[in-house]
Amino acid sequence: MNRLLALAGLSLLALLGSAVCTLAGWGTPLAVAHLAFAIGIVPLIFAAMSHFVPVLTRTGDPSRWIIRLPFLAQIVGGVAVLSMQGWLPRSLLYLAATVDLALAAILLNWIAGRARATLGSPHPGWRWYGAALGCLMLALLAAILIGFFPAYWRALRLFHLHLNTIGLVGLAALGTLPVLLPTALGKPDPEAAGWLRRRLWLVAGGALVIGSGTAILWPFAVPGAALLLVAALGLIGQWARRFGLREMLADGVAASLLAAVCGLLLTLAAGVAHGAGLLEGRPSLYAWGAGFLLPLITGALSQLLPVWRWPGPMLPARPIMRQKLAASGAWRGGLFILSAIALLANQDALAGVFLMAGVLLFAFGLLQAMRVSRSTR
Repeated sequence: MNRLLALAGLSLLALLGSAVCTLAGWGTPLAVAHLAFAIGIVPLIFAAMSHFVPVLTRTGDPSRWIIRLPFLAQIVGGVAVLSMQGWLPRSLLYLAATVDLALAAILLNWIAGRARATLGSPHPGWRWYGAALGCLMLALLAAILIGFFPAYWRALRLFHLHLNTIGLVGLAALGTLPVLLPTALGKPDPEAAGWLRRRLWLVAGGALVIGSGTAILWPFAVPGAALLLVAALGLIGQWARRFGLREMLADGVAASLLAAVCGLLLTLAAGVAHGAGLLEGRPSLYAWGAGFLLPLITGALSQLLPVWRWPGPMLPARPIMRQKLAASGAWRGGLFILSAIALLANQDALAGVFLMAGVLLFAFGLLQAMRVSRSTR
């Protein structure tokens, strides 16, 4: 499990490096964006899936090959970024996309195999991971097709972008949050499984409509955004009824995850405004990263890193480490949302201040958490 800590560390460095490069204007925009996505986000999602699927299917630990998939994805992502920056041949970009497509297919096949091996019915969350990987595979296929059909590069690029951001990340996040947030609060949510069963078609269909609509004509994407808005608002309402907003805001992990869903709502609305010509595209994408992705990742890691560091039976050090990571969760979530709002208002300098303040709060908590030893004497 120390490998997972190393993976998380490299992913966080990639996300931080992407943020710094964006604010400083270093590197090509394509390479900087994929520094965060291909090296930071995709490997983390692969690692989270390999962690949660055995729990959802009540099967054993993943094999060594499945555990290695996130690291292989990180290496392949590095090749892609260097190729986009022009430091490696451009042809390697399409090779990297093909290899990532194969890795996603292997992980999808493993998830389906674990679902079939479950005694009884597996938790419906596994289907969300399958749909998320399906979106990633379609996005990678679109990237590969750009090399063969350059005349359609704009449509394929938009399809690739939205199937990654809304498809892969959105489905993986909304498939995990109904389980992760109640776990963070230490309280069960009997409605979680039902929500996951009912809303999969809504979110997966919405992601496909958004990806296809933006590639063809933006008004066609609006119904997809509406479907995701309905699903996300319903999830927040379900949490509010079950736990109460005050209790969620009092726990750093839950507050950060709640901020992520609010950030998703904000950026979905911003995406519709961009399609209508009211906002530029780049601020909307950056706001998605600041308002949705960062609270999602920092909140999820606050809950998962103690488990990854000390797997197995509960140790006294685990809740102490979690407390260190979660201490600033509500403040971080608020700062990331403010950063997203500032980005949409074209206040880049102010957005950078909010963003770096949130990142530094998490970095400070992470440093404190890593000093917690197995023995708490």
